This record gives sequence, C-alpha cells and structure tokens, in this order.
Amino acid sequence: MNWPKLEPSSAELSQFVEKERIRLLQTKEKINSFLATKIIQRTWRGYRNKQLFRLLKHTICAAEHSMTHDILRKLKPSEYEILKDSSMKFRVKFRFAGENFPPILVFKIFQHNMNYKTQYFSGKGLIKPATEAAADSCKLMGHRKFYDLLIDDELQFQRSQITDEVDIITLKDYMQYLSYLDETPAHLGGKDNNWRILSMDNLPRTNLLFDVVEYAQSRILSPRLKEELPVLLSLPTSQDIQLQHIKVLSQIRSSSPATSVSLRKESKTPRSSQRRSHKARLKFNKMRKIYGLDCKKKEEFIKATHEAADDHPQGVTTSALDEMYPVPNTASDEEWEKEVEKLYAWTQELSFEF
Repeated sequence: MNWPKLEPSSAELSQFVEKERIRLLQTKEKINSFLATKIIQRTWRGYRNKQLFRLLKHTICAAEHSMTHDILRKLKPSEYEILKDSSMKFRVKFRFAGENFPPILVFKIFQHNMNYKTQYFSGKGLIKPATEAAADSCKLMGHRKFYDLLIDDELQFQRSQITDEVDIITLKDYMQYLSYLDETPAHLGGKDNNWRILSMDNLPRTNLLFDVVEYAQSRILSPRLKEELPVLLSLPTSQDIQLQHIKVLSQIRSSSPATSVSLRKESKTPRSSQRRSHKARLKFNKMRKIYGLDCKKKEEFIKATHEAADDHPQGVTTSALDEMYPVPNTASDEEWEKEVEKLYAWTQELSFEF
C-alpha cells in the first residue's frame, strides 16, 4: 500500500525557518552576554589585583626604610633594646610568598656589616668534639641529651652536607652555609633567622601598614587607607614620591573607628561591677588600712587639721573636724571579726595529707 507523501507547504517551511533563526539569535545573544559578563569580570579582577599588588609593593618598599624598629619592638621587646643600636645597622626586609593571590608577606632581619664583624657564639661552635669541654658538658647534661644532640648533628649533615666552616670550599658553599645558619634553631647552633610570615599581630595598629595588610586579607578598606590610597598607588618615579610614601607610613595615627567603638562597648560592661554593697566597701577600706594604703589620706587629714588650727587660733573642736572630714563607720569591726573567726575555723578543717 503506497502512502501519500506529506510535504510541507512553503508558508509552513518559511515559518519554521523563521522560528529557528529567532531561536539561534536568542541563543547567540545569551552566549554573547555571558561571554561579555565574563570578560568584564575578568578585566575588573585583573585591574583590582594589579592595584592591590602595586599597593603592597609600594607599601613594603617604603616600610623597609621606616618600620624596622616598630616591627622589632612588637616581635621581641627584650631583644629590641639590643637591636635598636644605630651602630649595628639592622634592617627588616619583606618578600612575597605563597601560591595564591593575594600573596603572603614574609620578613627577615638583615644586618649590614660596615667596618666590623659580628661574632655569633653557640655551644656547638665553642665546644669542639674530643675535648675536655665536651666531656664536661656530657656529664652536666647527661648521656641521653648529649647523644640526642649528636644524632641531630648527624641528621643535619646528611640533609645539607655543609654544616661547619671546615666544609666550605667555594663561594657557593659559603652562601649555603649562611642559609643553613639562618634556618637552624638557636639550640642547635644556628641563628634561627629565617623568613617568617608577617601577621597582623606583628604590626602596630596605629601604623598604616596594618590597614594595608588587613585590606589584602579581608578586602576591608579603612577610612584612613582610603584617604592615602592615591598617594600610595602613585609610581615612585622620583625621590620626592618615595619620601612621600615613607612619610605616610611613618606617621602614627589613631586607631580605626571600629576598634574605638568596640573598646567603648567593652568599657561599658565593667561599670556594672563597680557597684558595691556597703559591706564590701567597708571591707575594702579595712584592707586598705591594714596594708597602709590610706597613708596619703591620713597626711591630708593632718594637713587639713593644721590649716584649720591656723585659721582658727581659738582652737578647733573635734565636732567641727568630724563635720569637715567624716570618719567612716567603725561598726563593721564586729562583722570583720566574725569573718576572721569563720576563716580560721575553715583553715582548721583543711587537710594537708597527700
């Protein structure tokens, strides 16, 4: 049986072609708008990252000339008293680290030797093996700890092969030996001066570098950084611009408004605890008298008595002095004695047997 062939008419065919054309155009417009959005986002991210990298680069270059003492004061306050000597020429250098953006800031302390040489002393360098000093140190620290140090020295030699001055032959070996000293802890004979991560705890809040690091980590732009942003983003093509960058970072500013608000909120909470009962105030005054903390008040009272006697040659009565300088009520002595008796009874019940 032969079925008749159904062929679409020219009107239906043209209508179908028109619908397909419109659908393809709509799909193309969606794809183009999506690609355009991606291009705009990628361009904006690239511009923002470039601006952030430029801000970090200009900031750390200026911080190397102006923030050495501030960072050392925050890191090691005890060692800062030694490192702040101008003749030693210490300087903090910054570098970028990490695999992702924004980079991690790391720092290291360097010393510029001028016409003198700094000598580092350590037990490993002073006490040579197979000597009487090594035998005495073994007796003092014990065989176990002494053997542990020998094992650590052997493991370090297996890792780096250059762990002593006798291993240095070429300039490359000398640089490797300096790197080994910086990375080795102090208790193993090194300087313990490797590249360390610069966290916000190592920075003073009053400095603008704190706001820059906070902006790099959390993308929160503080008001004071927003004011100085055009200055820090300018290219240091001249010495005047470089000095301007250093001046901006070296200025000590007040803390951010957010921190002041939080401190204000925290200061409200302890005010409620300042309300004390009458009994607590009397106990507090009693303790101050016992430990001699009211000597100043007694001197003021005696001084006021002499002044009143000078003003009134006829004499000053005790009632007048009581009206001028009222004495706190001493009726709490009985309560104080009761508490002392309770405390004594409680101590008698304590057991010191273990």
